[in-house]
Amino acid sequence: MTDTEKKVMVRLCTKILTETDLYEMDMEVRNLVDWLCVSEQVKENNNKIRSLIGEYKQIEPECREGSREKLERMEKLCEERNSLYEKQNGLKGRREKLERSFVK
Repeated sequence: MTDTEKKVMVRLCTKILTETDLYEMDMEVRNLVDWLCVSEQVKENNNKIRSLIGEYKQIEPECREGSREKLERMEKLCEERNSLYEKQNGLKGRREKLERSFVK
């Protein structure tokens, strides 16, 4: 399925959900929607983690040459990355819980 097809499907489903009471009435629909939202958060966090790691790799060589402010920025990047990793683990746990509800 192409990205355009996926976008059309998501928009169609969103329109159906907003015009009906399916989300409130059907637990499976609620779990599917929640799974989709959590998965999107995981993707966004992964992209941010990649960006932080990329920035870290750009700064790292200069830090090895002794730039104090670059070293401080690297430490902040590591803290932010670690925080996102913790958030990712929580989101993945939530997504797995939702996936287990699909099996039932």
